[in-house]
Amino acid sequence: MAAKKIASDSAKNNSKLGGVSNAEIDASGRFKYILIKVYDKDVDEDYKYIVRGTVKAPYHADIYDMVVDGIESRGLDCEVLGGGRIEHNPSAKQIQIYGYSVGYGKADHAITQAVLENHFPGYTITWSDEGY
Repeated sequence: MAAKKIASDSAKNNSKLGGVSNAEIDASGRFKYILIKVYDKDVDEDYKYIVRGTVKAPYHADIYDMVVDGIESRGLDCEVLGGGRIEHNPSAKQIQIYGYSVGYGKADHAITQAVLENHFPGYTITWSDEGY
């Protein structure tokens, strides 16, 4: 399977985008997540994908509410591309991505996987369209 592109080619040189962590998920457990496209509205075509997930969010939209102000305060804009669930098992170095968000639809789990593989080297990260 071909690797998914997780950022524009010029995003690496964009200090505003570089200041946003690629992934922030809970240290362990099963929880909801969203896939977000963050972009610099002042620079055409500069973007990156980020993953955010936490057990503290009863709804996917709550995760967005937790991160949007921090992104916009950097002069960036963002859009949610979908959501799902993550099961994070740090002792086994495994992450399973699955499911969908009722409000945002299903994220492209292959992009989520690519973002998490960059953030968690040495982990086995898999995804499926099964489950809710």
